[in-house]
Amino acid sequence: MRGLFRHFLTTVLLALSIAVQAHGQAQPDAPLATPPPAVLVADSIEVTRERRLIARGNVEAFQGNTRLSAQAIEYNPDTGALTITGPIVIDDGGGVVILANQAELSEDLQNGLLTGARLVLNDQLQLASVQLNRVGGRYTQLYKTAVTSCRICEEDTGPPLWQIRAKRVVHDREARQLYFDGAQLRVRNVPILYLPRLRLPDPTLDRATGFLIPEIRSNSRLGTGLRVPYFIKIGDQRDLTLTPYLTGDTRTLEFRYRQAFKRGRIILQGAYSDDDLQPDDTRGYLFGAGEFALRRGFVLEFDFESVSDDAYLNDYGFFGKDRLDSTLQVTRTRRDEFIRLSYVNFKSLRDDEDDDLLPSDVADALYERRFHPAGIGGEIRLSAEAHAHERPSDVDIDADGDGFIDGRDVLRFNVDAEWLRTVQFGGLQMQSTLGIAGDVIRVSDDSTFDDGDSGTAPKVGVVLRYPLMRRGKNGVRQFIEPIAQVSWVGGDGLHVPNDESTRVEFDEGNLLSLSRFPAPDRRERGWAVAYGGTWARLDPDGWSASLTVAQILREEAQPDFNDNSGLSGSSSDFLLAGQLEFDGGLAMSGRTLFDEDFDISRAEVRGDWSNDRLDLGGSYIWIDEDPAIEQPAPIGEVTFDGAYKIDRFWTATGNVRYDLDEGRAATAGAGIAYTNECVRVGVSINRSFADSTTLEPSTSLGLTVSLRGFSVNTGERVETRSCGKQAR
Repeated sequence: MRGLFRHFLTTVLLALSIAVQAHGQAQPDAPLATPPPAVLVADSIEVTRERRLIARGNVEAFQGNTRLSAQAIEYNPDTGALTITGPIVIDDGGGVVILANQAELSEDLQNGLLTGARLVLNDQLQLASVQLNRVGGRYTQLYKTAVTSCRICEEDTGPPLWQIRAKRVVHDREARQLYFDGAQLRVRNVPILYLPRLRLPDPTLDRATGFLIPEIRSNSRLGTGLRVPYFIKIGDQRDLTLTPYLTGDTRTLEFRYRQAFKRGRIILQGAYSDDDLQPDDTRGYLFGAGEFALRRGFVLEFDFESVSDDAYLNDYGFFGKDRLDSTLQVTRTRRDEFIRLSYVNFKSLRDDEDDDLLPSDVADALYERRFHPAGIGGEIRLSAEAHAHERPSDVDIDADGDGFIDGRDVLRFNVDAEWLRTVQFGGLQMQSTLGIAGDVIRVSDDSTFDDGDSGTAPKVGVVLRYPLMRRGKNGVRQFIEPIAQVSWVGGDGLHVPNDESTRVEFDEGNLLSLSRFPAPDRRERGWAVAYGGTWARLDPDGWSASLTVAQILREEAQPDFNDNSGLSGSSSDFLLAGQLEFDGGLAMSGRTLFDEDFDISRAEVRGDWSNDRLDLGGSYIWIDEDPAIEQPAPIGEVTFDGAYKIDRFWTATGNVRYDLDEGRAATAGAGIAYTNECVRVGVSINRSFADSTTLEPSTSLGLTVSLRGFSVNTGERVETRSCGKQAR
């Protein structure tokens, strides 16, 4: 140990003295910048009569951020050159590593010639060359080069899956770009593409101007064509992506623009199409979104959505939306305060909806505040809300017989004050609520109602809970919590139309609410009792489950609850909800509403199973018919999605959505992908069975090929082909 330390100390002192002497011979007008001192470690050190330093055996040299490993290094102080015997490893930091057999380098390791060299970038891309030149620490020139990200093993006798052969490759470390001269793309050593000049980003670069992964797409209505995205880096805060898509039936240009600001960001995306589906029309869409932090904690958010015709998004498979919404919103959220101002414009793409008869323009203002008074304890909550929605039509009739006046507009104001307090009596917990609400609603373009109505609603509620817990073996815990609520809401119901609370659903979230309508244009009135209980089992090493059962009883029925909400009548349907999880990756959850005769009004189930090779998910939903909300027939749907890892490299996927009412699939898709350390190839097929006056069934095929190693590492786990021997 003492001899090793002496060698190390001697090496450091000699390296420092030689570096000082070498730089001391500079001209008087030389730059004053001094490189960092060099450090050399080796098994043996020798200084010859010519003052040459020779290090042998497990040599390690450090210069700034550069680290060099070799078998032997000889330093000539007269020329400042290092003669290095390999195998050589030079680590420049930042994911840049050079391997070589022999080298002649400058004393700062930034200039020189290496033979039998290979450049490895970000542990992904390797560039093997006959000769490598280092120039100024920024540029690395490689001659007669083969470039690939495929792992090459000693036992391999054939070429890699793909490679780029080039006469010369220049790596610009500062710009993080690769420049190819005479580039030839080969697959299994078969030339398939020649480019006299080629520029590609190295894998350490996040963003760079250039082509992205192309895709061959075939559509039964649009034909077969190639999508080639081109990414343009406008600056560190802005970029633009242009994607032409050309087939025999369409000429389309897609675009996406993004920009980041000091206090926010925006994104714009859209497309312009000239196709044979509607040859006389210019088709396209434009979506945008943004978010900005304003002063005093306010946040501005906006998005807008516009499309040329109702079928465009479905024809090109851009989005699955059938209603568009454009929003402008300002919010502020603090610990005890919330403010929101918002405006939303809706546009329907459905055949059976007329925008003139829908509340297309909606404006809201909401203020909420809470206090914690020390004198009376508990919490005081205050809120004030203003809401308005308007239909473009001003027709004062029900032309389509749906129960809604075609031009009805509504303006309402609501205020609410509540005092909440929780008291513990041993194991019994009591939560009390006392409050009052005031409502003012004005109606226009509807002669079936007066101009509006107003009123107050005093309210009180008491919730009792008695949670019980039992600990079992191996960390298993079980919980049982019976719960009961008694509530009363006074005042008379307002004589105004039900425009916002037409669709109500009974679930665990509103079980203990004093009003279960989604908007305050309606309130539950009178006495009500809610009762139920929850059981749960938690096992950190086994199966866990939970189950909730509840029902609501009222003094009198609430007329504005629709039949399939589960809340109509003086007694609600029974709510049954549960979850089940197994240690092997299987999880299920479900919820249903049923009455005393076990007639089900709603049911939904979701299941997922995940392990090392399989990911499966499925859901089932069923809602009973309810003509009162324009639902003349039951709604039933089954969905399935899954992925199966065939082996380390192959993965198959599939999905289907089946409409039980129509007795046919709505959408279906399947795909298969091959992924390893150097390539990803994916094939997909998707079918849409939509059929209406504006939508037609269509089938789309897609093929993508991605050569890995020329993009940033996303953190995705990629299987690498293993070698029987050490990879070379």
